Amino acid sequence: MKTAAIFLIDGFEETEALTTVDILRRGGVVVTTTSLMPRQEVISKNKIPVKSDAMFDSVKGQNFDMIILPGGTLTIKDHDGLQELIKKYHAEGKLIAAICAAPAALGRAGVLAGKTAVCYPGLESHLAGARIGTHIVETDGNITTARGPAVTPFFALKLLEILEGKAMADEVAEAFLIPMVYKG
Repeated sequence: MKTAAIFLIDGFEETEALTTVDILRRGGVVVTTTSLMPRQEVISKNKIPVKSDAMFDSVKGQNFDMIILPGGTLTIKDHDGLQELIKKYHAEGKLIAAICAAPAALGRAGVLAGKTAVCYPGLESHLAGARIGTHIVETDGNITTARGPAVTPFFALKLLEILEGKAMADEVAEAFLIPMVYKG
């Protein structure tokens, strides 16, 4: 069974976080929502309180198959512990994913050099060293990035495909009623 941690900070984009959690869990991935705040409850961009499964300090030493960063705010790039974790995962060749504003955290960590990446339009200057991609979701080696809220199902399905295979991603896409547009 594959595992993933998704990191929430005040101002996170709820669509990007919760839809990704939903799709991954439907596909059998054990996802741990993790607060980057000094409290378990994290407040989304649209003021929706979400109780995370865990606090950052309790999971930073765990061995997840993938770490995921939803966007909504650039403040995610300023969390020092997360920066260290991103660098550690990258150095070990582990899977890292970020959407919308969150690829800025990857840029700050210096893990995008020579990689193709995307982010929310207008934030490309935060993708230090990256080649800016043209697709809504880009995977280059161990890093997957995506543009923003509207593409979240495709981002999440790509992560599911990476973790559990194309057949599982196709099955979940079918249940979501989007097989006509999701081609993997």
